[in-house]
Amino acid sequence: MTGIVAREPLGKRKVAATLCTGAAMHAIRSLTIAGLASLLAACASHAPMTVAGAPVAGERHAAVVAAIPGLHRPGNGLITAAQPGQEAWSALAAEGVTTVINLRTHDEMAGRDQAAEVAAAGMAYHHLPIASADDLTDDNAARLRALIDNAGGPVLVHCASANRAGALLAIGAARSGGMTPVEAVAFGQSAGMTSARLEAEVRKRLGLAEDAQAE
Repeated sequence: MTGIVAREPLGKRKVAATLCTGAAMHAIRSLTIAGLASLLAACASHAPMTVAGAPVAGERHAAVVAAIPGLHRPGNGLITAAQPGQEAWSALAAEGVTTVINLRTHDEMAGRDQAAEVAAAGMAYHHLPIASADDLTDDNAARLRALIDNAGGPVLVHCASANRAGALLAIGAARSGGMTPVEAVAFGQSAGMTSARLEAEVRKRLGLAEDAQAE
């Protein structure tokens, strides 16, 4: 008859609709899973890696600091060392060091602007030249202790080998650090004083000359 449109049975239409809906949901789930996978991959690419061979920044800084020659940690936020390389300043700053005190002479530092290097890493810099045992005076020891006390954070004291640093710190520990001369010498040794000549000078200045001769 004209005007009459043939229709599918109701059951067939329900089945077709169900199939279409299921296919759509499957497609949505596939897209969602793919999106999550992409997001996780992006996050992983920016996350710090801790697997062997790819240490995080903190571990790299610690390794650089540990490689500084003559490194000693006598305590109370104090670090002593031989001459650090230029690559060490940012690592020291990352470890929390706020101040660098250089005991080397101007002649020893010729051709190197260490003040600029340290400032670029965001730390304060002080130069207290100690040329020889003759400069291991009470005045210089007091200057060093004042710089350390006023630093407001961990301090690195360095020379060429940590010997002068340990020797001057020993005198300061005996004069104003509350240590006995014997304790001060031991403290100086823990801070890098290994030179027999400098230790003999320290003992002499602290009234331990007889002990030094007996040894």
